[in-house]
Amino acid sequence: MLRFMPVGDSMTIGSAGEHTWRYRLWRHLCESYGGPFTFVGPREELYDKTAEAPTSHAYAEPEFPRTHLAGWGEGWLHMAPLIGDAVQEHQPDVLLVSLGLIDLGFYTNAEQTAENVRAFVASARAARPRIRMVLLPVIPNIRASADAPFAEQVDRFNILLAKAVADLDEPRSPILLASPPESYDIHADTYDGTHPNASGEHRIAGAFAGAMWEAWGIGQAYAAGTD
Repeated sequence: MLRFMPVGDSMTIGSAGEHTWRYRLWRHLCESYGGPFTFVGPREELYDKTAEAPTSHAYAEPEFPRTHLAGWGEGWLHMAPLIGDAVQEHQPDVLLVSLGLIDLGFYTNAEQTAENVRAFVASARAARPRIRMVLLPVIPNIRASADAPFAEQVDRFNILLAKAVADLDEPRSPILLASPPESYDIHADTYDGTHPNASGEHRIAGAFAGAMWEAWGIGQAYAAGTD
């Protein structure tokens, strides 16, 4: 049984009524991966915008393994201290990580965020030495189109993230840097300039799926849908 743990911020946890890219990836793997697999993690809620808390279970499609380690407003800063215990308890084989926008927007600069990436990797490996990871670069959001210093921080962090992956990748615990979602457009693929709509969910799922297919032969290339 191959065990995936999605790790991320508001783009990964999703909010009430959404499918999430986690669901889109699960559907893709159901159709393309030949072996048993599941998603694991200590949480399964969606974010409820009315309650301003992760208390919803109102998935657009609830019949899939919904567990994850994602939080609205959480970044590398928040997940680095949590990942060791989560890996120890849930024993994932692969971490699917989309983090960084919150860090750069509110908490840490590019260099500090990159240090938290390295701390995250070290903690995950301490808990499970052969764990594999797929890391997604930060997708610039609408703020980056209007805030040049923030856009520079995003670009700088993505460079440092690539360097961290190159430095930390090792045969027994490989790390992949996924390509940014193909043709991602914040005006067409999000509902507010940051959070993915259905097409954005497909594109993010496709980025993770493509990286695993190309490097590890897991699944197949992603055939994006629009539903």
